[in-house]
Amino acid sequence: MYLGLDLGTSGVKAMLMDEEQRIVGSATGALDVDRPHPGWSEQNPADWIRAAEEAIAQLKAAHAEALAAVRGIGLSGQMHGATLLDEGDAVLRPCILWNDTRSFREAEALDGDPQFRALTGNIVFPGFTAPKLAWVRENEPEIFARVRWVLLPKDYLRLWLTGEHMSEMSDSAGTSWLDTGKRKWSTSLLAATHLEERQMPELVEGTDAAGTVRPELASRWGMGSGVLVAGGAGDNAASACGMGTVGEGQAFVSLGTSGVLFAANASYLPNPESAVHAFCHALPNTWHQMGVILSATDALNWHSGVTGRSAADLTGELGESLRAPGSATFLPYLSGERTPHNDAAIRGAFVGLGHESSRPLLTQAVLEGVSFAIRDSLEALRAAGTQLERVTAIGGGSRSRYWLKSIATALNLPVDLPADGDFGAAFGAARLGLIAAADADPVAVCAAPETAETIAPEGPLVQAYEDAYQRYRRLYPALKGAMS
Repeated sequence: MYLGLDLGTSGVKAMLMDEEQRIVGSATGALDVDRPHPGWSEQNPADWIRAAEEAIAQLKAAHAEALAAVRGIGLSGQMHGATLLDEGDAVLRPCILWNDTRSFREAEALDGDPQFRALTGNIVFPGFTAPKLAWVRENEPEIFARVRWVLLPKDYLRLWLTGEHMSEMSDSAGTSWLDTGKRKWSTSLLAATHLEERQMPELVEGTDAAGTVRPELASRWGMGSGVLVAGGAGDNAASACGMGTVGEGQAFVSLGTSGVLFAANASYLPNPESAVHAFCHALPNTWHQMGVILSATDALNWHSGVTGRSAADLTGELGESLRAPGSATFLPYLSGERTPHNDAAIRGAFVGLGHESSRPLLTQAVLEGVSFAIRDSLEALRAAGTQLERVTAIGGGSRSRYWLKSIATALNLPVDLPADGDFGAAFGAARLGLIAAADADPVAVCAAPETAETIAPEGPLVQAYEDAYQRYRRLYPALKGAMS
């Protein structure tokens, strides 16, 4: 048996998988996000452990025999979080999360140093880890002075599981400290933020062993000794392992809290000017590119909160037949935006409201706005040298057929739906645990699921969507000018 642990923003998911990659069971421990100031987003690392304990306890209650047979554990996690520990591994402050934008000034300053883009292959985004440490140094110097370790969220779970300070390439590529082409820490980039390599965890590949479960935890869960913990992956690379998106030209679109257009690459293809992320993949000697929008299902959930209707009710009002874009346009910049704008200060808007703008029409505009934001990422990937012929849809938002039709038509690409199953980050993490523990072939293990259905672009509406997308693109500079 193999266990995948996925530390998300809203919960920790634990998934049990057997050696034939059949899912035995899964469970989740819930998490909340603290937002003490506008643009801030934090979590207490102790809550991650509590949520992981809850999820594993549920698995033990339902599948004690299977849990006892676990031989490998893989980790996946939300990226970019700054988890700061002192010499005794005590947490110094709440973790600053991926969607926290307080360090936008520090990010701009670091990005102005040409070595960052040259070595990392990426813009220094406010959500990345390095500018967060620059913010802590400037605003909380007494805490910065005590920092002995900087860990990413999933690697704090590893420390709890194994006692090891270790990380892997895919997650570490999102810190702005990794020489992404060479797959190692850059001492010069660390020095630019007044840090040293000794404060960073040891790096391994995501498929390598990275510690063993501590005896007291193994005993509590009924496991044997020597259970290996794999290097694991950042959440998007873990999802790619779960979806089998590991070969050149394979891609998925993820509709989660944030939205991601992810393409696997056989070589390192940086183009930071396009605001595309160029990161290491979880498998050795592979990389990936990613366009990221900060509010995908988050935008629909915001609309749900405002209207007092559930997201399912809102999308249900639209039916399944795709409509031509209406007069209202929604810009989903509720927390700023990454690809393609790299703008932490921009905020969302409805434009073109009229008496005809009913609740269903506003819902339609929200779904279209996210679809157009993903189209922005597609155009950025193309500018970075990646051409896609189709994408696979994953994430909670992919349950809406209307939204999938909207995305297919906005991208003018077929969207594949995988056969029934959970192929997300927890499954990918479990696969990495299998590879590390069984010394299995990574490509063979990370096979793609069968396609259950393909949603094609709605031909008669492609031009209407194209026209609406061009209108959407013109609105960002107008909105930015109005807010500046």
